Amino acid sequence: MNVLLIGSGGREHALAWKIAQSSLLDSLFVAPGNPGTLRHGRSAEIDPADHKALRSFILEKKIRIVVVGPEGPLVDGLHDRIAEDPKLADVTVIGPKAEGARLEGSKDFAKEFMFRHNIPTAAHRTFVKGQLSDAIEHLDRVNSPYVVKADGLAAGKGVIITNDKKEAVKALRDMLQSGRFGEAGERVVIEQHLKGVECSAFLITDGDAFKMLPAAKDYKRIGNGDSGPNTGGMGAVSPVTFADKDFMQKVHDRVAAPTVRGMKKDGIPYQGFLFMGLMNVNGDPYVIEYNVRLGDPETQAILPRLKSDLLDLFEGIATGTLSERHVDVDDRTAVTIVLASEGYPGEYAKGKSIIGADLVRDAYVFHAGTRNKNDTLVTDGGRVLSVTGIGKDLESAIASAYRAADTISFEGRYRRDDIGKDLVKEPSQRATAAVKH
Repeated sequence: MNVLLIGSGGREHALAWKIAQSSLLDSLFVAPGNPGTLRHGRSAEIDPADHKALRSFILEKKIRIVVVGPEGPLVDGLHDRIAEDPKLADVTVIGPKAEGARLEGSKDFAKEFMFRHNIPTAAHRTFVKGQLSDAIEHLDRVNSPYVVKADGLAAGKGVIITNDKKEAVKALRDMLQSGRFGEAGERVVIEQHLKGVECSAFLITDGDAFKMLPAAKDYKRIGNGDSGPNTGGMGAVSPVTFADKDFMQKVHDRVAAPTVRGMKKDGIPYQGFLFMGLMNVNGDPYVIEYNVRLGDPETQAILPRLKSDLLDLFEGIATGTLSERHVDVDDRTAVTIVLASEGYPGEYAKGKSIIGADLVRDAYVFHAGTRNKNDTLVTDGGRVLSVTGIGKDLESAIASAYRAADTISFEGRYRRDDIGKDLVKEPSQRATAAVKH
């Protein structure tokens, strides 16, 4: 079958790499892709928001499955536009329609969904424009740390967690009064702070059945020891030492199953991946957030552990037979290190020559912010590459990942030195939690 993959980051490179391994694949196209995805499929210069161009491409290339990597096109209704087009009736989209994408696109919607279906999560209150004074008064009724979230998509920058009430008030003013986050901040969620250790769980569903995928922990902050500002993610580890069999059974029973049942009960059509950001609070899972796609860089850690044919799982979604498919997982450990541009997540330079990416042999290199310039690979983003090492245990996977990462160089290259090492030192729930929002 022919497949179109939407996106251009490290997550999409990992998806392209995995899809290309399938015996079911005829041709893979990636829109727009990156220099890494070119090894697995052909680049397609089409704008997913341009339905006319997308429609023509799907028909011309006889695309059977469209895999949507990032959340933006899903929230924007890409799946809906394809589903409503009679000429595209045989096309399966991996990713929810706009209604289901609201689980990520609106934190208030997700919270109300969780409370309605008895899915464990932190208590919250929602405030809209014109309720700034009420929101500030509410801070007096909750304990610090204060958790203030812009309701909509804000490129990972719409969450403030602080012990300083003045900073929390400033965040509220920025969102509800100054319009710093645009429409995303016109509605604000103030949430109870959960104390525990964080991890990410993933499932794939056809709307009825679902299959759990490997869990992971990612590292959001820029600096060692989870210091500095939040980023898109500086590394990931899979599996997670504190997410043991008992904990993951609770995730299945208390979070995954009622989420899929709840969507069906509410009449929310959903097919594709669901990311469940979790806090392990004394051995019990609480949902921090939903994402309606795979995470980045978690994808680069979990897909190398997935032994099953990913396209076979997509075929299960297309035919409503996902319940009959099997998910087999490699017992070994994967550790992903992100190589970033100096200055990220703030301003950074582009166009720096990358040396050594093709020399890595015993690990996987996934491209994110790269491009080809005069036959030379150069930097083109904040997060440039991610390198995934595999090992029989966490220590050997860490060593493999760093050994491979240090083969690659470019001017201003930055990486964290401690990815996974907190779990070696602290194999229990005492592990330091990396804040992920």
